Amino acid sequence: MSAKRPGRYPRWLAFLAAVGAVSLCGVVLTLFFAFGRRPSALAVTDMPAVQSEEFLVSLAGIAGAPLRTGGTVELLNNGDEFFPALLRDLRAAEATINILVFIWEEGKANDQVMAVLKDKARSGVQVRVLLDGYGGRGAPKKDRDALQELGGKVAYFRTPSFGKLTRFHKRTHRRAIVVDGHIAYTGGMAIADKWLGDADSEEHWRDSMVRVTGSPAAAIQSAFAAPWAHSAGEILVGELFYPTLRDGSGPGAIRTVGVMSAPTSDHHPLRLVFMQSFLAARRTLYITTPYFVPDRVLREAVAQKARSGVDVRILLPDEHTDALPIRQTTHSYLGELLEAGVKAYEYQPTMMHAKHVVVDGAWSVVGSPNMDIRSKELNEENVLCVLDTALGARLDETFRRDLARSDEFTLDEWRRRGWAKRVAERGFRLFAEQY
Repeated sequence: MSAKRPGRYPRWLAFLAAVGAVSLCGVVLTLFFAFGRRPSALAVTDMPAVQSEEFLVSLAGIAGAPLRTGGTVELLNNGDEFFPALLRDLRAAEATINILVFIWEEGKANDQVMAVLKDKARSGVQVRVLLDGYGGRGAPKKDRDALQELGGKVAYFRTPSFGKLTRFHKRTHRRAIVVDGHIAYTGGMAIADKWLGDADSEEHWRDSMVRVTGSPAAAIQSAFAAPWAHSAGEILVGELFYPTLRDGSGPGAIRTVGVMSAPTSDHHPLRLVFMQSFLAARRTLYITTPYFVPDRVLREAVAQKARSGVDVRILLPDEHTDALPIRQTTHSYLGELLEAGVKAYEYQPTMMHAKHVVVDGAWSVVGSPNMDIRSKELNEENVLCVLDTALGARLDETFRRDLARSDEFTLDEWRRRGWAKRVAERGFRLFAEQY
């Protein structure tokens, strides 16, 4: 019998190794590269100003969302403004309370909100809480169980269970809190102690929410109702959730478009909404975001507006960020924007977690998404787009007040960064498709 030649492997083992190598290449290409994921360029046939009817109608059309008129919108900065308003509205609820936020953690904020929810459920109000299977894992079980025993309903979105593992990385990052169908909240905040206070310490984040009444609440209700149906198996129908409202529609009435996104198709409406909003800027474009990792098309749109003379400014976190790899990736992109004339700032006192865009002091985009690829393609998100000069002026004022507590990140500073930082930036940038 002849001896087996050294170094030769059975064919079945070589076949398995080849399959493994091909699979590994597929995983790497899927996770770290954008081949075929999105168009290499986006062009618009016209760029009407944000105050024009043409802009509103076309944006609503491309987003596949209704254009609403009337209602009210109020900006709430930090926990000192948000939580008292929220608790007041929850206590006044007469029929329904629906809550969806990404993060829910044990602590004082949980205790305050859960106490009211349990009291309202005890009194007969329909209370529904939708928790993300990842972000909501910190919600105390004792409170969830107590709320359900009182008649409240709690459901989880995509827990790490069999049949959902391949979709577990696609989270619901939405913020949608609705009371009696006509009062609603969205923005960057959630139920955790980091959102308490007034950004007055490193433990209390800088963030914002908007409180709306009237017709804009329907858009936020929809952002809750869709994932609730698929998570809890219940479709919300009727006046309790979508009441008939007679909002004012005269001169000066606010105009809103509520946009939802989900990683179920290649439509990606948030990218189109941000793209159209950026390109419509005539005077100012102010972006506040905790995580800035936009795709190349959106970066080029921002740079284009700066080169055309628009005052473009981006407000970001400094070292207080809870995601240092993303901050490193952000820095790798800043050079091309700074060279185009964009101004970048880093908020110094604490973590900057606010998420809003304001264009020409009139058009505002507020809600749950970050300015990154994950928010546009992998998460469920929701925004409220608002044409209202009062809200625009308040956001402009807030933005400039935050700039007073920030340091500008200049082009000279970017060029002087050391080789180790450059290498780290390039390394973390490999993961941009997943941030």
